[in-house]
Amino acid sequence: MALDLNNFRGRITITDGACGTELAKRGLPAGAIPELWNLDNPAAVGDVARAYVAAGSEVVLTNSFNANPFALAGHELAGRLEEIAEKAAAIARAAVNSAAHVFGSIGSTGKVLMMGDVDEQQVYNGFAAAARALERGGAEAIVLETMTELAEVLLALRAVRENTALPVIASLTFGSGPDGTATVMGVTPEQVVREAAPAGAAVFGANCGVGPEPYIRVVQRYRAATDALIWVKPNAGLPQLKNGRNVFPMDAEAFAAAVPALVAAGANFVGGCCGTTPEHIAAVRRLVSSMKA
Repeated sequence: MALDLNNFRGRITITDGACGTELAKRGLPAGAIPELWNLDNPAAVGDVARAYVAAGSEVVLTNSFNANPFALAGHELAGRLEEIAEKAAAIARAAVNSAAHVFGSIGSTGKVLMMGDVDEQQVYNGFAAAARALERGGAEAIVLETMTELAEVLLALRAVRENTALPVIASLTFGSGPDGTATVMGVTPEQVVREAAPAGAAVFGANCGVGPEPYIRVVQRYRAATDALIWVKPNAGLPQLKNGRNVFPMDAEAFAAAVPALVAAGANFVGGCCGTTPEHIAAVRRLVSSMKA
C-alpha cells in the first residue's frame, strides 16, 4: 500500500541530517562519492541511519543523492546506478526497520536544462532508473533535493510519477533575490507550487541554502501559496573555509532555536542538511517535544 502523506498532517515530523559528513567521520575517503559505500561499506551507511533514528528522526533519507548518470560517471559507476539506488533504500530499510520511514533521495544532476547542453531524455532516464530502484529497495516516497531549476524539477517529477507509485516531495535550494527567497535560477516558492503541483508534487520544500533563518520566509511564502505539507532541511549556517575544509558555524542548540519559527511559518517536516549531525537532530527533537508539552 502506498504511503499516505496525509497521515503526517497535524504534527511536526522530524527528518534526518547530513549523510556524507557522517560517512566521512566513519572513514569515507576525501573525494570519494558517498554512494560508493552502499556497495563497499553498507554497515557504515546503515549505522548513519540508525544514529539519526536514535537522535529522534522519524524519516531518514537514502544515501542516493548522487545516483544519477552524470555524478556517477565521474567515479566510473554510471553503469551501477540502479544497483546503488536499490541498495541505498534496502540498507536504510534494514537499518531502521519499523522505527522510521525511509524516503528516497534524488538530487540535482548539476546540469542546466535551459542551456541545452544535456540530453533531456538522458536526464529523464536517469531519474526514472533511480526512482524505480529506490522503490524496489523499499523507499516509501521520493524527495527531489537541492534543485534550483524548475525544468529539472518538472522532468524529475514526470520520471518518478511515470515509473513508480511513490509520492514525491519537491525540495529546492533558495538563497537568491532581494530577500533570499528565490533559487539561483530565479525560481520562487509560488512558482514551484503553481507548476509542480499539477505535475504531481505532493509536498513542497526547501533544503541546503545558507541556514535556517532565510527559510522562515521561504516557508511563509510556500504556506501562503498552498495548503500542502511543507518540508524544510536547512544547512547549519553558511560554511566557512578553515584549514582547507568547510566548517558550518551553527551548533546543535543554535540550529534548533530556529525550529519554532519554521513551524510557525508552516513547516510540517523539519530536519537538517549540510553541517547537521545526529546532535543537531537530537536538539531539534528536544525542542519540538518541549513545544508539544
